[in-house]
Amino acid sequence: RPPRVSPQAARLQPAPRAGGSRLRSQLPRLSPSPACVPAGDPAAEERSVLLANRAACHLKEGNCRLCVADCTGALDLVPFGIKPLLRRAAAYEALERYPLAYVDYKTALQVDCSVQAAHDGVNRMTKALLEKDGVNWRQKLPPIPTVPISAQTRWSVPSATAPGANTPPTAAGMERARTLKEEGNELVKKGNHKKAVEKYSESLKLNQECATYTNRALCYLALKQYQEAVQDCSEALRLDPKNVKALYRRAQALKELKDYKSSIADIKSLLKTEPKNTAALRLLQELNRT
Repeated sequence: RPPRVSPQAARLQPAPRAGGSRLRSQLPRLSPSPACVPAGDPAAEERSVLLANRAACHLKEGNCRLCVADCTGALDLVPFGIKPLLRRAAAYEALERYPLAYVDYKTALQVDCSVQAAHDGVNRMTKALLEKDGVNWRQKLPPIPTVPISAQTRWSVPSATAPGANTPPTAAGMERARTLKEEGNELVKKGNHKKAVEKYSESLKLNQECATYTNRALCYLALKQYQEAVQDCSEALRLDPKNVKALYRRAQALKELKDYKSSIADIKSLLKTEPKNTAALRLLQELNRT
């Protein structure tokens, strides 16, 4: 029996088109093996799209293993593509390969943290893995790749699909957001970073403020959730491109993720604003020794 595709995964599939069966029969000839096309080739992006489109057809028909194969081929040609990441994650989810689905959903969020399908996928996989492997489920995950800053679109290009992007916060909402942020600050002082994250997250739903993102990033650093710290700092930098705390904390997180080149780039950007920042200079020395 073919794997059952979840309703959430079904939304990732394109609408049926006339002649869809004919298109699927032609795709094997139109999309050669990725090994034949070096990354960076002018035709790579087009062939990557073809593979991702064929993967969507496979996913719709329940051929999840073929979907995984085509998405992997598309990502070999054009790394960190949102559509193949999401479609492969949905296929892994249908195959009950939850750790791999979790990794793909988390990787997609590094590329663009406004993608609701990826947030929903992470939540589903977290619940499934907690039920399957218990509280230590994170220790059994395969490595989550670090997406280079150049591939991250969310922080440099404001997304009109982000929650609340086009809705200015009300006065009452801003006051509630401020109260929640202050509650989070008090929890940080007590060392309760996990609970502080919850307060900051509630605050951000009401008002996307730079300081709240950098505060939550600090908590993620303390909790060793480095990719989440990178995402929050990137959001803060979207709001304030020269924010010193965001640059420093993202550099710290990137260092822990062993993305030394991007970490050094952030520290150098910071030092343009504050050339005598001792913490940044010390971190730069550490990075230069790696």
